[in-house]
Amino acid sequence: MAITLFIVICLMLMIGFPVAITLAGTALLFAAIGTLTGTFDPLLGTLPSRLYGIMTNTTLIAVPLFVFMGVMLERSQVAENLLDTMAALFGRRRGGLGISVILVGMLMAASTGIVGATVVTMGLLALPTMLKRGYDPAVATGTICASGTLGQIIPPSIILILLGDVIANAYSQSQLSKQQELASQGIFEYSAPTTVSVGDLFAGALLPGLMLVGLYILYIMFLTFFRKESVPALSQDQQNELAGHKLLQQVFSALLPPLLLIIAVLGSIITGLATPTEAASVGAIGAILLAASRKQLNLDILRKVVINTTEVTSMVFLILIGASIFSVVFRGFGGDEIIADFLGNLPGGVFTAMLVVMLLMFVLGFVLDFIEITFVVVPIVGPVLLGMGLDPVWLGVMIAINLQTSFLTPPFGFALFYLRGVAPAAVQTAQIYKGVIPYIAIQLLAMAMLAYWPALATWLPKVLYPG
Repeated sequence: MAITLFIVICLMLMIGFPVAITLAGTALLFAAIGTLTGTFDPLLGTLPSRLYGIMTNTTLIAVPLFVFMGVMLERSQVAENLLDTMAALFGRRRGGLGISVILVGMLMAASTGIVGATVVTMGLLALPTMLKRGYDPAVATGTICASGTLGQIIPPSIILILLGDVIANAYSQSQLSKQQELASQGIFEYSAPTTVSVGDLFAGALLPGLMLVGLYILYIMFLTFFRKESVPALSQDQQNELAGHKLLQQVFSALLPPLLLIIAVLGSIITGLATPTEAASVGAIGAILLAASRKQLNLDILRKVVINTTEVTSMVFLILIGASIFSVVFRGFGGDEIIADFLGNLPGGVFTAMLVVMLLMFVLGFVLDFIEITFVVVPIVGPVLLGMGLDPVWLGVMIAINLQTSFLTPPFGFALFYLRGVAPAAVQTAQIYKGVIPYIAIQLLAMAMLAYWPALATWLPKVLYPG
């Protein structure tokens, strides 16, 4: 029944039913059937305490605050100013505009953490400029899609906050299961569970995220040598147009405020000066001040930002509540034991188990949003993989990069849909698909490097939090 429940829910989500209602409604229906047939272990009594735990989880308070920060920065035209400034700095060189888009995508990822908004904003601002200046449409669209998805992996990312909470619970559960297994063998060892925090995941994702940015830029530089016509240098008139403003003043006014905001938010979390929730509140206030300094703040804008934040936050928490109901029912049917037996008995041990889970998440990423995968799939497979000895920070970063890759992969990648919706009609869908393929290869290379050198994700957290 557990596997049937999972398959039915996936089918319902693919059809397009609302996520939260599908998770909760289908799970409760199966629980009723299981109770009548005597195949369900009644665990629903634990549900109220679970839901109360969700609503009182201080880490999750960071979600609406970071969403507010991202939406407010989007309204304050930060991306437009950053793009103009980066184009002025790098645009004179062949491929410079592509590098500018990547760097702006990185800065937007670090300041907003919202993938859809970044891809749409960059598509509206950068794509017409790149096409006008002679860039190959495939290169231009692929660069924008890839840069926009950096919000999945570069902290402070919404997905890393949600993943951090889920991974922390899965890690605690895996340690408890291990102690119970030892107790069943007559070995009684008790130790307080080791915890993993959102700050750990932020620190772990920082180097892989910057590594991805570096690999993207190397790809653009590769094109400047071997496909020069696809990334042309600017003409003399276009260079004069960029040089028309005082460059140093432009760089100072466009780069300094968002950089200070990023350093204040991300730096305070990584160094331990503030919790993610406290840092998010600072970021929200900073975004308001930044918008006010650019004269992009009034009651109408504030009302729209608050409404947008409320809608996104309500969606996240409704899905989380529905996923909690699904998780309880899934375990009531013994689903966690089925998954543990399946992954534990695969030939090749932990390597094969990890590979199977990554492939499953990659495929599900075509049709399910990262929030759904984080709340539905990770709580099921996370305790099993962590029980096999995997590092929780490394696992979280691998999942984040994997979901980022699925966001790019044709034909169902969400980033492709976002860009298709704002791209000019002259840009063909096939060109967008062609453009992202090299970046998908880069993503897979980054995952392979992370798998071979786990220290890319685990080194910085150990240095910052040696305890």
